Formats: sequence, C-alpha cells, structure tokens
Amino acid sequence: MAASLNKVGVVGLGTMGAGIAEVLARSGLDVVGVEVGDEALKRGRGHLENSTGRAVKRGKLSAEEQQAILDRITLSTSFGALSDCDLVIEAVPEQLQLKRRVFEQLDEVCRADAVLATNTSSLSVTEIAVSTNRPEQVVGVHFFNPAPVMRLVEIIHSVLTRPEALSVVQGLVERLGKVGVTVGDRAGFIANRLLFGYLNQAAAMYDAGHASREDIDAAMKATGLPMGPLTLMDLIGLDVSLEVCEAIYRETRNRRHAPAPILRQMVTAGLLGRKTGRGFYSYDEPAATAEAEPAGAPPRVGVVGSGPLAVALISGCLRAGADVRFVAGDAEKADAVRTALEQPVEGGTELGLLADCDLIVEAVAEDTSVKRSLFAAVDDVAKPGAVLATTTTTVPVIEVAAATDRPQDVIGLNLPDPAGELVEIAATVVTAPEVVRRAAEYVAALGRRPVHCRDRAGFIVDALRVPYLNDAVRMLETGYADADSIDAAMRYGCGYPIGPVADLDRLGLGHAVEVLRALYTEYREPAYAPAPLLEELFTAGRTFR
Repeated sequence: MAASLNKVGVVGLGTMGAGIAEVLARSGLDVVGVEVGDEALKRGRGHLENSTGRAVKRGKLSAEEQQAILDRITLSTSFGALSDCDLVIEAVPEQLQLKRRVFEQLDEVCRADAVLATNTSSLSVTEIAVSTNRPEQVVGVHFFNPAPVMRLVEIIHSVLTRPEALSVVQGLVERLGKVGVTVGDRAGFIANRLLFGYLNQAAAMYDAGHASREDIDAAMKATGLPMGPLTLMDLIGLDVSLEVCEAIYRETRNRRHAPAPILRQMVTAGLLGRKTGRGFYSYDEPAATAEAEPAGAPPRVGVVGSGPLAVALISGCLRAGADVRFVAGDAEKADAVRTALEQPVEGGTELGLLADCDLIVEAVAEDTSVKRSLFAAVDDVAKPGAVLATTTTTVPVIEVAAATDRPQDVIGLNLPDPAGELVEIAATVVTAPEVVRRAAEYVAALGRRPVHCRDRAGFIVDALRVPYLNDAVRMLETGYADADSIDAAMRYGCGYPIGPVADLDRLGLGHAVEVLRALYTEYREPAYAPAPLLEELFTAGRTFR
C-alpha cells in the first residue's frame, strides 16, 4: 500500500465526481480527473469551475484560492493518466456492469500498490472488487451530494478488504475534514438503507391516495427535515431512487424497499424529477402561489384530558385567543392542569362544560375502550354541529366515531409535535366533507397548519417516521453499525436535525411501539413489527442511551 497519499484519481466527472475532485484538491492533493470523451470532460470542467465560482461569489474562496484548486486538477480522457495515482475513486453512474468494466481497466493501468475505491451508493462493493485481480485493495468510499458541502463519508469494507487498504481511505477522509463511518458491505449501507425505505413508503402513500403530495411533504418538513420526501426524490432523481430501492430489495427482500408501483411507472414514462422538468412535481413552469385565505375567528374549544398533550392543546388555543375550557378526570387532575397553565381557564370534571363548544378535542390515554366510552358520553352533551376530534394515531378513528350517534362529525386531529404548527386531520369513510372543511378552518384560526389524510394508523407523520426509526433499531441490533454511526449517517449524510436512535429516545419508546403495533395490525407487514430490541428496552423501561 502507498505509505501516503499525494495524488488521487477520480473516474467520472459528473456532479458527484467533480465534487469529489474539488474536495480532494481543496485539501492540497494533486488530482487526476478522467472522463470518457471530450464532451464529458468539458462538462466536468464546467462543474468544477461553476462550483468553485459560486464559492468565490459567496466569499468562501478568493479568486487566487479558486485558481490554485483548479490548477491541482489535471483532466484527461485516458485511463493511462491514472498510472501513478496512490488512490483512484470511481464515480460513474450507478450501474454494476459499467462499474465492473471501469475497475477492470483500473486494474490494468494502476500501480500494484494503489488502492481502488468506488463511490457506489447502493451496489455491492464485493461484486465490484472481484472484477479486479486485487479485490483486497478495493474499498467503498461513499460521498454525499454535494460533496464539498456534505460532511458524511461512508467507508465500506468487503470480506476481502485488507485493513491497510481500509486505513488508507479512513486517513483520507480524516484529512478531508469529513465525518467518516466505517461499515460492512450491505446494499444501501447506513444512510441510503434507512432513507430509501422511508422515501419509498412516502411514494406508496401518495400512490394509494392516502394524502396529497403537498400534505405529505409539508407534514414531514414540519418535523424538522430539510425537505419533504417526494421533493427529495425529485431532487435525487426517480431513476436513481428506483435503482437504489431495487438494489436493497434484491438483497433484503424487505417489502419496504420493493419499489412503489408509481415510482416504476414514472421512470418508464421518463418523468425523473428535476432533471427532466417533471416528477412528483412539475418544474418546467413557475409554481402557482395560492393566496392564503384570512383565518376566521378562533372557535370555542373544549379539551378532554389532563396530560402533557392536553395542556399543550389548551396553551396553544389560549395563545390564539380562543375561548377554551377543559375537562379532567378528577379534581386533583383539574388542579394540576391549572397549575401547569399558570393562567385562569374555565375547567372542571363535568362534561357539561363542553356543551357550547364548536370543537371538542379528546386527549386521553391510547385505549380504545376508554376513548369509545368518552365519545359516547361527549355525544350526549355536545351541541349539534360540533366537531368531535380524537388525537389518537394508533386507534382507528372510525372505532371511536362508531361509539357516537353522529359519526359523520368525528375526525382524527393529531399534533405530531404539540408545540409545533402542524395538525393532521384524518377523515373516516363516514366523516362529512363539511366537517373536514370546518375542522381545517378551526385549525387555521388557531394558528396551526392543517394537512389532510385518511383514517389509517399513524396518519402521515408517524406512519412514515416510526417505521424508519424501527429500521434503525434493526440495524443496531444486528451489529451492522453502532448508535453513534447510525445517528451521524443521517445527520451528516441526509441533513436530519437528529439521528434516529436519539429521536427514539426523544419521542419515547412506548409511543414508537404503540404506533408499530397499530401499523402491523392494520397492514400485517413484518417490517412494521417492533424490532425485538425496541420491545425489550421498552419493557425494561430503558432508553438507547
């Protein structure tokens, strides 16, 4: 193995390859960039000049520093230019046979001690490595796009990789100032294996008509993600998304990665996302901006419950200027609510307090019999036309609605983050359209952002978020990666504000188990069954950290 790295080659100068070349040159390394022909080489040079030029305009680089970076990069259409490189990184399109051909050529022209690396995001490093006569010197080095900005690099070793070759790549990643996580050779590695199960499920949710693309994206952005899943798939490219899902499904046979039918259909039709002007959204014309309708006067709201969610609901309504009253299970609990609110609120233990409320929201324990009994009692006191709402995401709303004589007036109304602005409104098969409309108006008048979905376990947010968290636990319990590596991969590779293991501790393991059990009961998909480690820690009253 080369004792130190002085010259690194990059094969393929598309957006990703050019970004890798730029990162290498920024660190002071001499770089050789190779493309298949003059036109591709010209495009690659343009990527480099444009990227560094933007950095100059933003004040991140001086013109002199930009020129120094570009001067360190030698461009060629000949593989022979890589003959004296210490390390060569392949960054060609995600096609196994193409990558294998590239590595066969690299094996012929590169020094015997050179390390060969693939930037594959989902393919088997082992299958690529065995196309050479030096599989022990082949390593996966997965940069994230845009490479100059994204901090994560996944470093992948196969069963054949020598520790010395792995050490060379780990040293390079450290020299580049990136966050490196080292894992074994599994399709999708950490970040894509977790990310694309979630993205694919979002596509399937849209395909099934569970919610609109706008509401799916808005719901997940409201959890703190940098963009919604369908917007992200358009940015990645639906063809790339399909290839990654296929690669992971071939290995795992996990139906969460079996491509959603709409994904395959759109790729077949050439609707690949931003790069073709149309995917889940259309990009060939400016998006129409709808003027927001002025919110009406806040409704009179009744809240049933005394826990943290009920207190958060009451507080939010008070901030919006609504007339609020609450009902708790007993006098002690009612006093606890008043103490938590630190302001005068009408409340007590009698449901009759809710008689003139426009919107009555239940926020009691996730127990079907308790909720049904409560709604049957609320039905007796609520005025005609009142909207009756349950905050559950694990008990079917229709089961609660059926306990009343007015199921058409019952909706699901969930706050994924009680302190946030998002409210999920779930309509059952019998909910009246007028009730859905009024519920959305009430939510808007209370300063919240409504999104709509059907009455399905988890609504939107929990149905997408919790299975992704469960996937992370399965990855952890198999020993593929530790909690810190999993969290770092999603934070630095995908821009998530919090990693999945830390997020589970934040949300509560009990909530995750309840949602997963509800999803499994509804869909009977093995992937929705709570991971054994999650069940064990919940039963033991422990957290992951």
